[in-house]
Amino acid sequence: MISPLSRLLRANISAPQLAGYAAANLVGLVIILVAIQFYRDVSSVYSGADTFMSDDFMVISKPVSLTSSAGFTPAEIAGISAQPWAAGVGRFETARFNVAASVDMGGRGMSSQLFLESIPEEFLDVRPGGWGYTPGEEVPVIVSKDYLTLYNFGFASSHGLPQLSEELIGMVPLRLSLSGNGRQQWVDARIVGFSRRLNTIAVPEEFMTWANSRFSEQPASDPSRLIIRLDRPGSPEAEKYVSEAGYEVAGDKTASSRAAYFLTLLTGIIIAIGAVISALAFIILVLSIYLLLQKNRARLTDLMSLGYTPRRLAGRYIRLIAVINLAVTCLAILALWGASAEWRDPLSTLGVSPTPLFPTIFISLIIMSLLTLSTSIIISRSIRASFRR
Repeated sequence: MISPLSRLLRANISAPQLAGYAAANLVGLVIILVAIQFYRDVSSVYSGADTFMSDDFMVISKPVSLTSSAGFTPAEIAGISAQPWAAGVGRFETARFNVAASVDMGGRGMSSQLFLESIPEEFLDVRPGGWGYTPGEEVPVIVSKDYLTLYNFGFASSHGLPQLSEELIGMVPLRLSLSGNGRQQWVDARIVGFSRRLNTIAVPEEFMTWANSRFSEQPASDPSRLIIRLDRPGSPEAEKYVSEAGYEVAGDKTASSRAAYFLTLLTGIIIAIGAVISALAFIILVLSIYLLLQKNRARLTDLMSLGYTPRRLAGRYIRLIAVINLAVTCLAILALWGASAEWRDPLSTLGVSPTPLFPTIFISLIIMSLLTLSTSIIISRSIRASFRR
């Protein structure tokens, strides 16, 4: 049952104004939540092996020519590291000794000359357990996923060899022959992962340092390749810098990087539009509150004379706004669930499970809680000001 005090305070409340606020706030909140959830779901398509959205990487090298060095000088590396878009720069360390690998598969032995490189562990997209090396231990090796594809659909089929899965090839022991500087040594090795980011055969930095110091006759040289972690996917500043410097980018990531950049930009624009709509709805509500308090000034004065406190009177309005905001939040969550269901099946066909809705729902609760708190402060201050007049 509505108390006489509530009926008195609500006498001048405009239902159309409250409905307009609720509708505008609902539209703005739905736009924000749908944009955030869609961004999270689409980002998950590219996350994992090639951290497409959260981190983007670029492998660069110099064009090979007869008149210039193919290595990056310390000054050039420092110049790249100083760029605002470069969140980190890693060097490729190359084996400066002879490497041969042998493997026994089904009674058929194979051997081949190899090249080895190492980069800081933080730039690897595959993080196998036990990555590192101590002399006398087995050497962990990460191979480009493209190499396995070439073996299975090129070399194996033409030589009558079995095709290998990633799990199976990880069980095949390797023997590496390291030679140079008048020394030769065999070490055990094993493939522990396959990289989509790196087109190389990677070993731990500890192994490369140990092997180069023992078997290399050549002095350390400038790195021929660098891997750069960008501050955001598809950074146009990075592409411009690399192009102007004449560096080459490994692989063809231009299309995917630009897609990531435009997706990030588009999501930001959509969220901004939703925020503007919600802000306008909030302004409408604030103006309505001031207008309502002006109309009820005489009633508020009378109620003050009867002993009602500003806190009690403000609580009536605050509860009304809180109920409206709660209803808006519930409707927005339902709209979010319905919208996410529309793209859930297309993502499933890509083999990707959509991200949970709970983080986005939590964001909606934070937004509406802040909006309700701000409104409560405005109402309380306005009523106190009316009592002081």
